[in-house]
Order: sequence, then structure tokens, then C-alpha cells
Amino acid sequence: MTQGTAVRIGTGAVVRVEWRWQGTVEYERGLALQQGRVHALLEGSDEQVVYSLEHPPTITIGKSGTRDHIVAPSERLRSMGISVYEVDRGGDVTYHGPGQLVVYPILHLGPWGNDVGRYVRMLEETVIQALAGVGLRGHRVEGYPGVWVGEEKVCAVGARVKRRPDGEFVTSHGFALNVCTNLAHFETIIPCGIADKGVTSVERLIGAPASVPEWEARIRSAFAQVFGVALEGASRER
Repeated sequence: MTQGTAVRIGTGAVVRVEWRWQGTVEYERGLALQQGRVHALLEGSDEQVVYSLEHPPTITIGKSGTRDHIVAPSERLRSMGISVYEVDRGGDVTYHGPGQLVVYPILHLGPWGNDVGRYVRMLEETVIQALAGVGLRGHRVEGYPGVWVGEEKVCAVGARVKRRPDGEFVTSHGFALNVCTNLAHFETIIPCGIADKGVTSVERLIGAPASVPEWEARIRSAFAQVFGVALEGASRER
């Protein structure tokens, strides 16, 4: 499949993905949404779903992360209203908060060759194409999943996969794009364990106001193009 070409499965039908905007969601609630859909896919469901949302101030520690990369004392985190979670995604320490668009694709990867590496590159490409729409040149840095502009990271990527009995991968977690995030909150951590590179936001890069709803629409459009799918809905999960 080339990027931008609709994916067709055995019946000749285009792969359809439901896109569900959730608004602001507590981190534990976001995990529960993902886990429910992952369980359904592992049990044989074919329903492909993407959740898009914002989280309250939250630090997460991935499977290869360490609490040593949280540099602010617990008292300061509490005063800032920042919660800390250890999670089952790949990667190190990262921050979520208001003004950051978080996207959780819960997919089975058969339509994309069941290739996890390719899937991660497609997530990055989604963000790169969305940035290109406003004249920003996003790029990858070897060995560091995510999207960068210059020497600063604008989007973190961290995926988790499980296998169905037939070997097909099911995905969870995803990526987080800094739109108009409070970048000072990143000073509480060593983002993704990378001490010698900075973090930025779309708003800082374009030098003008940016909003999560605007960028949710841009990312949604780029995702459909890169993954070659028909997107449906914008409903809230109950």
C-alpha cells in the first residue's frame, strides 16, 4: 500500500475506522477506554477505533522508563496538580496535559501488513503531513520515535501491541502532539529520557494561537490520508 491509497480487505470493502473525540479525559479513564477496545479486538472484533482527547496534567512512565527522569520533587508535582502513572506502552517518561492532542488508535494491523514498525512510521507520518499543512517541516530522529521540528520534539509516540491467537497485532496508546501545551510543565521531567534536546509546541513554532479542536481536525484528515481509511463519526464513548 502506498500512503494515501485506501486499504481494501478480502471482500473488497474499504477499511472503515471510527474516530471518537472524547474531550478532556482523566488518564485512568483513557486507559479503561483503550483496554475495553483492545479486549474486544483480541476476542475477534473487527471494529477499528481511534480515540482523540486531552488529559489533565499527567506524567507517564513507559516500560523502558525510570522515575529518575522525573526531576521535580513530589511536593511540586502535587502543587501543580500533576499525577504520575506507570504504563504499559513503549518509551520512557512523557507528559500529558491541557493543550496537547492525544490520539489512541485501537487497531488490528492486518490491513497494514501486520507490521509494527511500519505502523509507528505511519503515526509519525500523520503528524508530519499535518504540520506540513501550515508550512512546518517535521522530521524523524533515528532511534527516537516521535516527530521533531529542528532540534525540538513536538510530538511523542509510544505504542503498545498485543497478539491475537492468529498472530495479528492489536495496538493501543499512540501519540501526543503539543498544540498549545504549557511547555513549562515539561521542566518537571527529562522528556523521553533525552536530556540534550528540547520540547516545543505548534503554537510556539507558528508564533500564533493554535487550538486543539483545529489540530484534531488536521490530524484526523492526515490520518485518513496516511492510513488510507474511511473515517466515520466523532461520537463520545459512554
